[in-house]
Amino acid sequence: MRIAVAAAAVGAVVLAGCAPVQSGSAPTGGDERTGQLRVWLFDEVNRGPKEAVVREAVTEFERAHQGVTVDVQYIQVQTRAERFKAAFSDPASAPDVAEFGNTDLAGYVAGGGFAELDLGQWPDAKDLLPAVLDTGKVDGKVYGVPWYVGVRALYYRTDIFQELNLAPPAKLDEIAPLARRIRAAKPDMLGISAGGKYTYGAMPFVWANGGDIARKDGDKYVSTIDSPEAKAGLRQYTELIADDICPPAQCAGNGGDASVEAFRAGKAAMVVGGDFNRKSVDASSAAGKYAVVPLPGKDAGDIAPAFAGGNLLGVMKGSSRRTLADEFVRLLGGKSYQRKMFDAMGNLPTFGDVQADVAKANPVLDPFIRTLEAGTRFVPVTPDWAKIDAQAVLPTLLQQVAAGGEDLDRAAAQAAEQMNAAFGG
Repeated sequence: MRIAVAAAAVGAVVLAGCAPVQSGSAPTGGDERTGQLRVWLFDEVNRGPKEAVVREAVTEFERAHQGVTVDVQYIQVQTRAERFKAAFSDPASAPDVAEFGNTDLAGYVAGGGFAELDLGQWPDAKDLLPAVLDTGKVDGKVYGVPWYVGVRALYYRTDIFQELNLAPPAKLDEIAPLARRIRAAKPDMLGISAGGKYTYGAMPFVWANGGDIARKDGDKYVSTIDSPEAKAGLRQYTELIADDICPPAQCAGNGGDASVEAFRAGKAAMVVGGDFNRKSVDASSAAGKYAVVPLPGKDAGDIAPAFAGGNLLGVMKGSSRRTLADEFVRLLGGKSYQRKMFDAMGNLPTFGDVQADVAKANPVLDPFIRTLEAGTRFVPVTPDWAKIDAQAVLPTLLQQVAAGGEDLDRAAAQAAEQMNAAFGG
């Protein structure tokens, strides 16, 4: 999930953990065609551009549906777990339509919160990117329309690289040596801004080395974070959090937002950042002095798999206005308003044709589009992931190794044990 908050500028995409939803299924609602449609969307630090687009969609919807009003509430990302848990238990206080993170989906479906969506009669649906649509599915059924997708690539300071006669890394194992060289030449600058809590900055290193978080074994997951391949990636990433690159005292406690902020502030020569960070970087001291390339893979010419972050729009299972809710999701989540959201917020559309159009008009998107086309990865699709996320298992592993001096083999084994306990192993 990429959570939408401006400094990460969306998105979250910090990927704040939330407690697993523990509630019974809400009863299926009715299908009233008039009255008030209630909508929950995530708040933003700078909500104005998003709110303007949503207001336009609401006006269009109300004009097309006489006797219907749309009430939009903007909820805080940090309190979403409690808000949704209460809504699942009490449909009377719940919205009809909601925005939520794709990593939360499995837990919310298990909690009985969202209705299955039938996209068969929606013309736009045929152009949804299959891999992105998969982030809105549980057990092959669609529960959320992808509203935008977020992927990360490698930002670097062109002025620093030119001054030191450096080229962007062609392989993952070139990043650490480059970062050391930069910090040696410029001791006040981080070679790369890496974070001990930056899970989705670290996972591409694991995936590029052939590792993974977990694998499906029958009807449950089993952790593979302690496999040789996964540990090779973890070793490459934690190597970056060191005094001669990104000192643990400064970097071990950083997540995605803080990592990108160091780059924005001119304190880092590189960072793994998202397409959703681009506008904020353009409004920073790094503006005009940076470029972006796909995060390289293990071998030259490869692109490291990125986490497919993003948010979804769904219909609450207890909604008493199901048809109206479905239609509003298709309007706000459709091609026209995804394009408007891109223009307003920089959110990458989830429709192939719309994405191609914005990429053609915005060449700066090329490294992110190439990253998407190279293939993305996702977290285990299970409600147990919420427990693992809430327990900060992966960030703890990264910090134990990078800042605590813990042996990687031991720390990875401990993390796998915790994950398997959450998976019910």
